[in-house]
Amino acid sequence: MAFWSNRSVIAWSLYDWANSAFSLSVVTVFVPVLLAEFWSTGVDSTVTTFRLGMANGAASLIVAVAAPLLGAIADQMDRRKGLLCILAGLGIVMTGALFFVARGQWEIAVACYVLASVGFAGSNSLYDSLLVDVTSSDHFHEVSALGFGLGYIGGALLFAVNVWMVASPASFGLESEIEAIRIAFILVAIWWAVFSIPLLLWVDEHREPDRQHSARDGLRQLVATFRQITRRRDLSLFLLAYWLYIDGVYTIIKMAVDFGLSQGLSMQDLIRAILLTNVIGFPAALLFGRLGVALGAQTGLTIALVVYIGATIAAVFIDTALDFYVLAVCIGLVQGGVQSLSRSMFAHLIPADESAAYFGFYNMLGKFSAILGPVITGYVALTFGSQRLGILSLIVLFVSGLALLTRVGRRSDSKMPV
Repeated sequence: MAFWSNRSVIAWSLYDWANSAFSLSVVTVFVPVLLAEFWSTGVDSTVTTFRLGMANGAASLIVAVAAPLLGAIADQMDRRKGLLCILAGLGIVMTGALFFVARGQWEIAVACYVLASVGFAGSNSLYDSLLVDVTSSDHFHEVSALGFGLGYIGGALLFAVNVWMVASPASFGLESEIEAIRIAFILVAIWWAVFSIPLLLWVDEHREPDRQHSARDGLRQLVATFRQITRRRDLSLFLLAYWLYIDGVYTIIKMAVDFGLSQGLSMQDLIRAILLTNVIGFPAALLFGRLGVALGAQTGLTIALVVYIGATIAAVFIDTALDFYVLAVCIGLVQGGVQSLSRSMFAHLIPADESAAYFGFYNMLGKFSAILGPVITGYVALTFGSQRLGILSLIVLFVSGLALLTRVGRRSDSKMPV
């Protein structure tokens, strides 16, 4: 496969390796821990949960609103990579700044975290749009899968080091677990910065810059892009399907730890399960890239969503840590496949010269996702007094998304069975 030796492809994929450390170490584990045990003092746990929820919601809302406009402006000014650098720089600096936030300064911690999350999500939107510049459409599925696969393994590697450091701070010359977590923020920032360098050096945008374009032109393109989406049935159906099933995927990602704790699992078991999911996610994402080439993106996504439906049913019967590990393996096998094939299938559907604007809409839906899912699971769990039934309710999102996906026509993928 020639694309494996393409320097631009490897450089582009390494950005996933670079910033996935933020998602896994910072978002999933360490910010929630420090917000509850260090940055917030003298308050009930429900208050820290509220603060974390508001921080995540604020960051998602900012990116959801701004991503399409930023993408349109980047297309018009032919400066997607430049804007990506600015947003990544914001995320890197604010992640490192979390090290300096002192005990009790939850307001500063939340501000840094929100800005870091905006930088992370905003740069990801532009990173996705560069897929059309680093490879041909024949390799979209495989290259997209390579990015997600490297993201899983890279994020897991640094996370494993950070967990080791937190579990045994004395081995690293540190005084406490809190100090180790604060050092982890610095390590994530350095990791993110260093592995972003190949993208900056070796990924080229295949267009000539025109400095006469302006933000007003970007706004015009945003409106035009929205009109094109509403006029194209296949694109509209795919985006609606994506919004539904990715909501279910992200809800499981964000609520897995809470669900595990509610079933009596220890934090050590949950950390092992998170690592297991990410390690398996690497080869599984690559496998789904091959499935996308051989069978089509629609078939690959269908397989993955059927597994998700089965996993949500199986969650009702979890009793032991071993059960949770088995479920983690199942999710790890398909999580990267859903994400990578969704990205590459969307790349097939859109015009390459307006990719940033279209991916802005794509990522806007991604940020608006995991809103409906948590509401459904929370309402069902509260009504019936069972977190198991709450997780089971996510089947509605997966089944609805799958039903819409099957209606997307052949136009989106020459190898996609109807």
